[in-house]
Amino acid sequence: MDEAWLVPLPADATGPVEVFVNGVRQQEGADYVVSGGMLRFSKPLAREGRLGLWRWASMFFGVAGTYRKNDSVDVIYDVGGRKTVASGLTIIPPGGPAQRRSA
Repeated sequence: MDEAWLVPLPADATGPVEVFVNGVRQQEGADYVVSGGMLRFSKPLAREGRLGLWRWASMFFGVAGTYRKNDSVDVIYDVGGRKTVASGLTIIPPGGPAQRRSA
């Protein structure tokens, strides 16, 4: 994977995880790999940041074309025999801060 979108796993997610993007189950190896406490995706993922005043106003008044891609990465994992869910995990794009430090 040359360009990778990284998603840090929760610190207590030490075993196998079930991964979902926008509610669709992902397959390890085909859709992502686990490496160093991170999920590595080769397909683009996007997370819309905070809305600025103009974008908020455009959406409020129903201006077309104001919605952007906003992926949600969720994981289900086991902690002490209990299923645990972590939703809306952080997405780090290629060249993001965490990737520049590890290069």
